[in-house]
Amino acid sequence: MIDRYTRKELGEIWSDHARFEALRKVEVAAAAETQGPTPEELEAINNAGFSVEAINEREQVTDHDVAAFVDVLADSAGPAGRWIHYGLTSSDVLDTGLALQIRAAGELILPDARALVEALASKARAEAHTLCIGRTHGIHAEPTTFGIRLAGFAFEAQRNYERLTRAFEQAGVGALSGAVGTYAATSPDFEQRVLKRLGLNPEPVSTQVIPRDRHAELLEAIALAGAGLERLATEIRHLARTELSEAREPFGKGQKGSSAMPHKRNPIKAEQVTGLARVLRGNANAALENVALWHERDISHSSVERVILPDSTILLDHMQRRMLGLVEGLVIDRERMAENLELTHGAVFSQRLLLALVQTGLNRDEAYRITQRLAQQAFDTRVQLRSLVQAERHDLDLDAIFDYQPYVRYADQIVGRLDTITS
Repeated sequence: MIDRYTRKELGEIWSDHARFEALRKVEVAAAAETQGPTPEELEAINNAGFSVEAINEREQVTDHDVAAFVDVLADSAGPAGRWIHYGLTSSDVLDTGLALQIRAAGELILPDARALVEALASKARAEAHTLCIGRTHGIHAEPTTFGIRLAGFAFEAQRNYERLTRAFEQAGVGALSGAVGTYAATSPDFEQRVLKRLGLNPEPVSTQVIPRDRHAELLEAIALAGAGLERLATEIRHLARTELSEAREPFGKGQKGSSAMPHKRNPIKAEQVTGLARVLRGNANAALENVALWHERDISHSSVERVILPDSTILLDHMQRRMLGLVEGLVIDRERMAENLELTHGAVFSQRLLLALVQTGLNRDEAYRITQRLAQQAFDTRVQLRSLVQAERHDLDLDAIFDYQPYVRYADQIVGRLDTITS
């Protein structure tokens, strides 16, 4: 992944050095549970080192990166190196090491996923009674509150946090079952002991590789979390349009919105999140393609994972932090929200008028047609719907019909449901 989107700590997890360090930890743990090495040999194995440059140079001969790694590590351990990789196959070390990397990535990503829930919930509570127009199909529907709207995004963020937590956990499994997964050179008990040292759970049946549906589930959870961030970003982008101007991104001191038009304040952070979500969905599809491997093992998945696992975790991390800053600094224009409520000249009260007419004894279709005609007239002539109704009907309680209070009367109850997912 390019540096522009990479947090240093997360980028380091996926570096070549970190990858081989994860493999080294597996080899050291396996040697510690192997019967044969003396305490002195185990100390030598534990102190054995490597350099990425040495491994790359050795790979020019072996044409096999794990074999090159084992050769370099074994040479560093001296005579004790004969116990390194004893009874193991490449996938034992690769897949178990990958699980360590996945776990480390999750430890960085999940706290921000949770922080986004809290940030959205906090904003929702603060704006619980802020009236704004609800839109369906992009058209003014009925009033709602900005807090209710944000509460929905908070619950979605919580679901994504929970999905990511489960996905990282289930992908963090190891296997040391040997060639084709029969434990011919090891044993299930050996595998259990080694994985306990590494803090990993074992894959029940690993064939020779850990089944790739686990990794696909993780990439799907990441893509779904990205889609949730995109939905929130899309909402902010729409609200920031000049015609709406109800909410917008924070704009830093010295920031420029356009090189040519100084007045511009573009929703660039939200647009970036929207774009990167597309990459996550593409990577998730690649992970699904990795599930169907040949027999007990092939390596068609390997080259793909070297791209999609680092890129997807790094991008999700970047998107979460970007959106977290956007939510915390969101500029809300409550006056503009109030102004936009009046754009239809009261037509947003049409359902309340319809129900009031039904209560007078009209059948629903007749009441609907009267309301539809008057609402359209209000919109076309820019005359308040209340005035048009008052001119035709004198048997209605107009104060009760044209009242915003019903749209906020349950706002506290709805937003209050956030208490079930926040501290």
